[in-house]
Amino acid sequence: MAGRRGDSAAAPLLENKAAPASASEAEAGGGYHHHNNNYYYYVDGCPGCAVDRRKAASPGIPYANFIYVWIVTLCTALPISSLFPFLYFMIRDLNVAERTEDIGFYAGFVGASFMFGRCLTSTAWGIAADRIGRKPVVVFGISSVVVFNTLFGLSVNYWMAIATRFLLGALNGLLGPIKAYAIEVCRPEHEALALSLVSTAWGIGLIIGPALGGYLALPAENFPAIFSPDSVFGRFPYFLPCLCTSVFAAAVLVSCIWMPETLHRHKVHESTSQDVEKVQESGIRKKKSLFRNWPLMSSIIVYCIFSFHDMAYTEVFSLWAESDKKYGGLSLSSEDVGQVLAVTGASLLVYQLFLYPRINKVLGPIKSSRIAAILCIPILFAYPYMTYISEPGLSIILNIASAIKNNLAVTIITGTFILQNNAVPQDQRGAANGLSMTGMSFFKALAPAGAGIV
Repeated sequence: MAGRRGDSAAAPLLENKAAPASASEAEAGGGYHHHNNNYYYYVDGCPGCAVDRRKAASPGIPYANFIYVWIVTLCTALPISSLFPFLYFMIRDLNVAERTEDIGFYAGFVGASFMFGRCLTSTAWGIAADRIGRKPVVVFGISSVVVFNTLFGLSVNYWMAIATRFLLGALNGLLGPIKAYAIEVCRPEHEALALSLVSTAWGIGLIIGPALGGYLALPAENFPAIFSPDSVFGRFPYFLPCLCTSVFAAAVLVSCIWMPETLHRHKVHESTSQDVEKVQESGIRKKKSLFRNWPLMSSIIVYCIFSFHDMAYTEVFSLWAESDKKYGGLSLSSEDVGQVLAVTGASLLVYQLFLYPRINKVLGPIKSSRIAAILCIPILFAYPYMTYISEPGLSIILNIASAIKNNLAVTIITGTFILQNNAVPQDQRGAANGLSMTGMSFFKALAPAGAGIV
């Protein structure tokens, strides 16, 4: 609905005291429109007004636009973690490490280069999304996935691998604008579902990505009947998983032709009331002080701290589960850990689509995040005691604990998404999300090293 909370750049809401001058003016294509005893001002040719008009006319869930939110988020999540299952072997084959013990050292820089690149440019991409629109930034970001993810799979030396991963992170400004887009294509009552789609697609991508990397790397060795050693996949053994992700990104890129823009491309109409001018002026004042917007900055701080915690948990969980029992681990195989992650991914999908929107409606983003953070504490304390449990009870309890822990994490992250996007007007939403992405990328780059040391 136009003119709702946070959309000072949107078509302004004029309540009954600001009625149009005439009936003909009210019915014109660009002008005042009456809906639910209120008047709205829409501008012809403005894509943001077109979206707001559709939202005002249709109270239902915008499924078509939500599909764009899902596939674009999945497109940016898949390349992030798909390399980890084969990164050790890739560094080994590039012959950059003099000793086997040094492979992990060189692999760490390749893994961190993506986050470092994203940390440097996320705020700039957010500002660009506020100025030129959400759609151009999304299209450019998906194009960068197609190009640089493919080139990473074709890396012939260590520095090419570093450079392509860095450029993939630096030019992939998708996540900030798509969070702003998710809020803007739906009515306020569907915001929780919209942002839960972002965090769910993100979580699913971080699970599917490693599965693609693990199953499709080294195809000439694993599937000799299909791929010969002389083929391109034999000469570039890590190209196939990267190519699959790039093909999916290319399909998403084509589908974005029909993706609607949500950014308003007009100033407040000069014939609107003084109340609307005040709204516009307040929006301008807010724009000058993004860093002094405490509701925004406090939610970003929580987001960064919990992202650090969640990345550290993700790093430690696999190491702990695969470690020998005499060292306090569970002695599980990589296949067992993959199965736990698969069950967790399925639970995330069910929880975010069907349970979280109802929880958010009852408790709101702040209370639900607080409760989730409190519940994480006893669950994490219970993990070390699982070493005393034998099969099949261990598998059941581990799957339940992992699913609950990750669902609680997504509750907190989605809650901070909602708070961040509602703390700013529309013309600052891209910059605000970009700023949060910058902080999050920095903390996520620190987390694996910090967790490993602990």
